[in-house]
Amino acid sequence: LQSLLDLMVAEEESLKERLLKSIALCRKELDTLCRELQLDPVEAEEKSTILQMEKNLRTRVEVMLKQKRDRKQELRTLQEQDRDLCDILCTTPFCIDSNAVPSLEDLDRYRRHLASLTSEKEQRREEFVSSKRQIILLMEELDHTPDTSFERDVVCEDEEAFCLSTDNIAALQNLLQQLEDRRSLNEAVCAELRSRIVALWDRLQVPVEERESSA
Repeated sequence: LQSLLDLMVAEEESLKERLLKSIALCRKELDTLCRELQLDPVEAEEKSTILQMEKNLRTRVEVMLKQKRDRKQELRTLQEQDRDLCDILCTTPFCIDSNAVPSLEDLDRYRRHLASLTSEKEQRREEFVSSKRQIILLMEELDHTPDTSFERDVVCEDEEAFCLSTDNIAALQNLLQQLEDRRSLNEAVCAELRSRIVALWDRLQVPVEERESSA
């Protein structure tokens, strides 16, 4: 009986030692996770058995590890979206440490930044599509064939492939203005020529029927 009791005591003491080691490791890991997640330190539990304390600490570690994984995964997702938007808009990526665990505030700022970029992209896309449509109509009206790489990119390339940088949007508006100016000039020249023709018709007393056939 004494041997059995000694064995039971030894097993309990061994279990207690393992639990204390596990508690120390969990507390150390919790401190690290709290710093990484920018959370307040976990308060030590009172009036709890060693077994319950160890179980609670392990549960908290698992919960915080999941929070860490979720935040890192969301950061990677946001960075992928950011890269796509930056490629389209030719802007610089959002400044954030990829190696650190982002805070909830960092992630919220990042989401709002991407929402702003997405809105800007849609606005520029609408401006590009509208300007492209007008440019194509003007080129057809002026019998103008795209003769620069930029003009060919605007008219011939896929709309999704066009870089919506501020420089490209400005160049697009400049091209549209140039074509409109050329059409206005042509219209002014045509009006002047028509006026001269009418004056010559009057001088030559050209019949109305002949004028209408030429008009």
